[in-house]
Formats: sequence, C-alpha cells, structure tokens
Amino acid sequence: MNTSSCISISTMKPCCRILSSCKGSSFIGKCNHFMNDNLSNPHCKLDDIHTVSDYATRVIGIIGSNRSVFCGSDSNWRHFRLNKETRCYSVDANVASDVRNFSTSIEAQVNEKRFNKFYIQGCLNVKPLVIDRIESGKDVAKVEEEIRTDINNGSGVNVKHPDNYLNGECVSESPHEKELSEVEKEAWNLLRGAVVNYCGFPVGTVAANDPADKQPLNYDQVFIRDFVPSALAFLLNGEGEIVKNFLLHTLQLQSWEKTVDCYNPGEGLMPASFKVRTVPLDGRNGEFEDMLDPDFGESAIGRVAPVDSGLWWIILLRAYGRITGDYTLQERVDVQTGICLILNLCLSDGFDLFPTLLVTDGSCMIDRRMGIHGHPLEIQALFYSALRSSREMLSINDSTKSLVSAINNRLSALSFHMREYYWLDRKKINEIYRYKTEEYSTDAINKFNIYPDQIPSWLVDWIPEIGGYLVGNLQPAHMDFRFFTHGNIWTIISSLGSHEQNESILNLIEDKWDDLMGKMPLKICYPALEHEEWRIITGSDPKNTPWSYHNGGSWPTLLWQFTLACIKMGRPELAQKAVDLAEKRLSADHWPEYYDTRHGRFIGKQARLCQTWTIAGYLTSKMLLQNPDMASKLFWNEDYELLENCVCALRPNGRRKCLRSAARSQVGL
Repeated sequence: MNTSSCISISTMKPCCRILSSCKGSSFIGKCNHFMNDNLSNPHCKLDDIHTVSDYATRVIGIIGSNRSVFCGSDSNWRHFRLNKETRCYSVDANVASDVRNFSTSIEAQVNEKRFNKFYIQGCLNVKPLVIDRIESGKDVAKVEEEIRTDINNGSGVNVKHPDNYLNGECVSESPHEKELSEVEKEAWNLLRGAVVNYCGFPVGTVAANDPADKQPLNYDQVFIRDFVPSALAFLLNGEGEIVKNFLLHTLQLQSWEKTVDCYNPGEGLMPASFKVRTVPLDGRNGEFEDMLDPDFGESAIGRVAPVDSGLWWIILLRAYGRITGDYTLQERVDVQTGICLILNLCLSDGFDLFPTLLVTDGSCMIDRRMGIHGHPLEIQALFYSALRSSREMLSINDSTKSLVSAINNRLSALSFHMREYYWLDRKKINEIYRYKTEEYSTDAINKFNIYPDQIPSWLVDWIPEIGGYLVGNLQPAHMDFRFFTHGNIWTIISSLGSHEQNESILNLIEDKWDDLMGKMPLKICYPALEHEEWRIITGSDPKNTPWSYHNGGSWPTLLWQFTLACIKMGRPELAQKAVDLAEKRLSADHWPEYYDTRHGRFIGKQARLCQTWTIAGYLTSKMLLQNPDMASKLFWNEDYELLENCVCALRPNGRRKCLRSAARSQVGL
C-alpha cells in the first residue's frame, strides 16, 4: 500500500479505548480512541472525509467489519506508535476561519435561540479520522526513536523541545538558559514524575504522586482543573505536546451517559477527572491495552458533577493557542464542536433571572459542603473567562452567528451584574447598613432584599479604607460576605471587575497580608466558618474544620493565579513577595496540598504530599515573573465595547430603566 496516498480504516482491534456508551452511536461498547496531532501539511479537507463522518457519531474511526479505503493527495503524516503492530493517525480538518479579531458588537436578535441547535446543524458527528495500520517492527522503532528524543539536560527542564518551534520559528524561550535553583530543579523532576501516559504518550499529570501514600483514592487521576497549572508550566517551557494531547483526549470524554440514579447529565459536560487503566487485550494472551476511565461526579464526594471542568478546558485551549502560536488546534471541527457543546450547556435557559450561573455546592475547586451553592463568585469569574475565550476562538458562520450574539449578550449582562451587585467596600457596606427591606418595584434599591443585620461583625473592622472585593455569593436575602481568593483573583485576570475594582482588590490583599497570606499563601477564603456556623453550614465536616482545607486553609497552588493578576496590574513585587514566602517551605515540607491554621503554619492534617498543582503553581509563578511578557497571553484586558452595549436596550419589552450609563461610568467612558 502506498502510505502517502491512501488512508484506510482497519479491521484491527486498537490498543487504546475509552470506557463509554457513546450516546447516539451506531455501535455499542468499545470506542476506537486516537492520539491526535495537526498535520504540518494537511491536504485532506472536510469534504475528503465526508463519507466517514456520516458514519461516526461523537468518535470518528469506528472499527468496522469491512476495510474501507479513501485515496487522496500526498499527505505528510505524523506517526504515533501504539504498540508493536498498530499505529494511530489523524486527519486534521482545517475548516475554521481566523476569528480572533472579530467585532464584539451585539446582534439585534438577542432572543433568538437557534444557537441551541448549532452543534446539530454545524458540526455534530464530525471528528478527526483515525487510521490503524500494520507496520514493520523496523519502521516502528524508527518512529519511536524520532518521537522519544531525550529532552532533558539533567535538571528536568526542556532543551530544544520540538514544540518550541512552529513553522520554523521559536515561539517560546526555554528556561534552561537561566540557571535554576535547587528548589526549581526538584520541582521539575517531581512534575515530570507525575506525568501520565496513554498509549505511550503524555496526556496529563496525576493530582498527587506521593510514593508513601498507600491509599491514593482519586489522587492518582488526572483532573482537568488540577492539570491547568501543570499545562501552563509545560507550555511556558516550550513543551506543547502533553497539553495538546490532554485537550484532545478530554474532548473525547465529553458528553457521557454515566449517571447517578439514572439521570443523564447535560450534553457537553466535561469530566472532573480521568484515569488511565491497563487491562488485558481480548483474545491476546499476555497483551494489554490502555483505557480512559473518566469520572463525571458519580464517584466524587457528594456525587456532584463538576461545573468548572468545561470552563477550565476552554480557558486552557485559548492559552495553548496564544502561547504556542498554534491556532490550528482550536480551529478543528471537533474542537469547535466541543466549545459549542459546553456553551450550549452553560447558556441554556432555566428558571433563573440572573446572568450568573446557578450551581450546587461542591461543584468547583471548593468541592465539599461550604455554603457556596447558588451563584458563587469563583464560577462566575471562570464563566466570564470562558465566554471571552470562546468568543476569540469560535468560527463565525451562519450556524454560530446566534451563539456569538448570545455570548456577547451574556458577557455584557454578567459584567454589569457582578460589578454592580457583588462589589463590596466601606462605602457599599454603609449603604447596605442603611438598606430598607421588603421593597417592591423595579426601581428598588435593595434589589435582593438583603437585611442589614446580615453584615457580620468581623467585616466592619476588617474592611480597609482604600480596598474592596467581590463578595463570595449573592442570591435573594443572602449575601456571603466572605472573601474568596480564587474568585477575586480571576476577577482581575479576566477583567470581570473594572480597573478601579481590580486595583482595590490588590490593595485589600496588601493591606490584609497577614490574614490572607500569613506564613503560606494563599487563604482560599477568609474568615473560616467556626462554632455553630461551621456545624450548620458544613454539616460538622471533619475535614473542613476551622482554618483547614476549604474552610480557611492555605493553598499554594493559587500562587500562579495571584502572580498573573499582579503582573497584569503592574504590581509584580506583590507576587514576588508571595513566591519568596512559599519558596522557604514548600520543598522542605514536601510540596503539600494545603496548609492549616489561621496563618498557615502547619501542613494540612489530611493534605497529600507531592501535590502536583502545588508544584506546578510554583513553577508557573517563577516563569511568569522571569518572563512577564508571557503573562499578557493569559489574561484579558478590559473590553470597552461590551459596556457600550446593553442587553436591555435591544429588547422592546426590556427594563424600563437602562443601567448602561452606570456600567460605562465604571471605567470612565
């Protein structure tokens, strides 16, 4: 067979598979999985694989009973080794246009719901083509030798990794040119030791890799959320392969039918984590195959599906393109479909009148009962970031037009809602203190019926004169006044808050350094729930005791996000101070998951050691501080056009009083 001119779907059994029921597929059981890679010279267009895509639902490359051959032009194939006899190839269909610079203006038909059908009309059932082929042992060895080049110089840092170069040009500078400290060398070695391989290729990092841990539970899995700092560390080091593999493999796990008590989660849901399992190959004695086994929440504590996984996936996809300069990944049809499915799930209509996402307790980084159900700040900030990322990456065509319009509408409404109602400073506290309650009308000042007696006593003396922050949650008759670090940091990174508000958040952190940083940055929330409040809200959770775990514990993984926010606001010295503080203890304490006590003096009582996102967060922070220009590829600047448009102005039956002028005044327009 002329391998340069023909593609075949093989009857051979692949060595890799996904545990999935593959909703809507024409087959049951195993799904042929693949290792995807963009072709350096892709000649095969979407029309060339039209026949194949008609047969594939959610996964292309189904192993059939007959061998089908499709002949095309001479293509430059990138080979992946699966086992001694089988390889997996992919066809990269570049069908998306360059949409990174399109206008953000809102379309007139804001109530149009056709975006709900985008993935059906536009790109459902379209996945990259997978080809299995028998090759000689000699060729396989040669390919493996080409792929598995030694990229380490003894310090665990990349040296001339092939992903450093795109189209012959260097896109990122490797930290190997700078002398690494012993702590950094140790961190890199630990991070590389946490890498998980699937069919011989890296697809992520385990949550923790402590060799002394005899009961890893789910810490030996790859979490979408936890992998983000690892991905950024690899990307900043010029290593894009593991991130690309991760994005494509998690995409193939999207929209499962695994259920709790026979209820199907919404299509587009991304798993919280996945595990690579090695099982005996059917009918082949002594041979094994890899399987991807994802967890959508059916095994999690409390059985809560993750809301933030899909949001993190979109954010990481954008970061991959901006850091590597390789935008072909986000332009693939299957990736475009994945974005649309996540957005459809997030933008679907419900009973809520607010532009914020309504979620359950434990559906994000704070994954246990902590009273964050409703509209937690962290989810809204990630939601805003994911919407802005999607708008940059989505291909604009007739099918996506209404979806982009819906994104812009939601961005405009969400931005105003968060800045206006979640913001808290000394002036706003005094306003709440004088609120009237039980106000009925669209002109009510106390729109959420917040009772002045809800203002906690600690807050009155704690709030500084020149600082402020966004509250942790807001819903009818309830305002969670706690300071949640993750959400406030992402408010800065995503420009969800105005420039003045972002400055005020950093001012507050600096002013309350001892409370929020202490001996180990950063407090996940402040203050902790104590006494009767802890018993009622957490249900007497023995892990979330006061100043421990998610109840006021200190999480060093937040360092990279804090560093990114500080660089954006022109205050890298604050981030450097936090990194220096953490650097004194992390290595000596064996890189714990979290720290306990009010000032973070002790390792968490149930903290895992060698926690990967602690290690990766430190490395990412160091690299961002060494190369601040790279930070600009990861954050978002203010989008003034969003504030020029107001959803209510486009609705004939909209609110009687448009608040667009108030939103625009926040940035001095």
